[in-house]
Parts: sequence; structure tokens; C-alpha cells
Amino acid sequence: MKRSDFRFLDRLRVRWAEVDMQKIVFNGHYLMYFDTAVAGYWRALALPYHETMEQLQGDLYVRKATLEYEGSARYDDQLEVGIRCARLGKSSLVFGAAAFRGEQRLVHGDLVYVFADPATQTSRPVPEPLRDVLNAYERGEPMLDVRTGTWDAVGREAQVLRHAVFVQEQRIPAELEWDAADAGAVHAVACNRFGLALGTGRLVEQAPGVARVGRMAVRHDQRGSGIGAALLDALVGVARSRGDAQVLLHAQHSAVGFYARQGFKPRGEPFEEAGIVHLEMTRTLHGA
Repeated sequence: MKRSDFRFLDRLRVRWAEVDMQKIVFNGHYLMYFDTAVAGYWRALALPYHETMEQLQGDLYVRKATLEYEGSARYDDQLEVGIRCARLGKSSLVFGAAAFRGEQRLVHGDLVYVFADPATQTSRPVPEPLRDVLNAYERGEPMLDVRTGTWDAVGREAQVLRHAVFVQEQRIPAELEWDAADAGAVHAVACNRFGLALGTGRLVEQAPGVARVGRMAVRHDQRGSGIGAALLDALVGVARSRGDAQVLLHAQHSAVGFYARQGFKPRGEPFEEAGIVHLEMTRTLHGA
């Protein structure tokens, strides 16, 4: 297995506590690295693990783990851990795993899981919807479907997500979260291949030729997996298609770096909105 064989790679830096008296990563920690990367693999599939298993009426149990050691990682090394679905049996899944330092493969192995009834832990066939998602991901297909539309079309999913993120998580008063702009806005909702909504955002007309992105919200367990970027691309695409010259937004201070990577530039000084520090950011479209 080469680094290029993996669509999913999880990045990490070796910590002091993971190095043994030989000054190399203790052999058992590679299983932890692989298990942590498997969690990231599920995020790459856009599948919240526990909710997905409940929907499939089963769970995955480790049956076997094998590792082969070819090299040693040391303190402060930057590693990439690759995970891929190497084989699907009737009731089993085999994940191939490997840890790389640059292009050098240090450790590789297989993790064998069995899909089973969680009450009895007896094996069951891997559900077809899960097979389809795993095969599609390994073929390089997208895991998200981003839909845009009116509040009447997609508002139910958007409302649930915004309430969870803004009202429950960030404790923004509900009366500040909902406003009249929802009725005339273009809303975007990102759904996984099971139809579960994972993120949302909206686009309103700020002024002639100027659009404003807002209410960007992604489920806490799916952040960092590209959902926000997919939503932003869809909304900017709507603005571009209708001829807007500029898109602006009010970025929470913690999200400024994310929006900067999407081509937005800061404008003005930070300010407080709903008790949270924000910064206005803009992006020019159509060369205006």
C-alpha cells in the first residue's frame, strides 16, 4: 500500500507521551492511530457514526487487527494515517490501514469488523445502503448533495440545524436567530447519502449586486470534513449565476481562517454581534 492508494488520510503529530524508552512510538499506539483515523474516515463518508448505526439497526465490532512494522516514528514526527475499505464480505468489512512519514510507510495492517445486532452481537449482513456508500467513496464519488432553494423547500432541515448550532450550542437567543430575511433568502442544505442534513447556510440580497452569506451552521460532529466549503461554494455559485458582483459575510472570529481559505478578505474592525466577536469579510465576483 502506497500513500497514493488512500483517498482518506488523517494527519497527526507524534506526542511525547506516545514515545517509549527506545525513543520511538510504542508499538501499541499505532492501533490507536488507526482507530482514530477510522473515526475520521466515517466523517469523510459524511456519516455520523452512532446515528447511522441506529438507522441501520446494527453496529460494527472488531474481529481482528493485524499490524506489520517496517519503520519507527519518533517524537514530533508528522504522520499521515491512511484508511480505506479494502474488502466487503457478507457480514464483514476489512479496512486497510497504513501510517506514513512523507512517502515512507512505517506501519500497515488490516482491521476486520463484523456488522452485528447490538443486542445479541450476532452477525448480520452488511446493509446495502452502507455498501453503496463505502463503494462510492472508494470510487472517488462525492458524499454530499447540496440543495439550494426557498425556505418552503428546505427550511425544515435548515431550522433543525440552526437551532442545534446557534441556539443550543452557542446559546444565541432564539429571537435573534430567526428573522424576516429567511422568507426571501436562498437557502442551502448539505445532505449525506442517507438523506440526513448535516449543514446549512443562506444567501440574502444586501444591496443591488451585493449578496450576503449568513447562518452558516454545520453539525458539531461533522466539522472539518468539507461541508462548510461545499455550502459556501453552492451559495457563491448562486450569487455568481444571478450576476452579483460581491459577496460579504460576518465571520465569527473562530471561523475567519476558514473563510480566508475560501477567498474572502477581511474589511474593517472586529465587532460584536449576538455576544460573539465577528469580522466582516468580502469576496469579489466577476472581476468587479
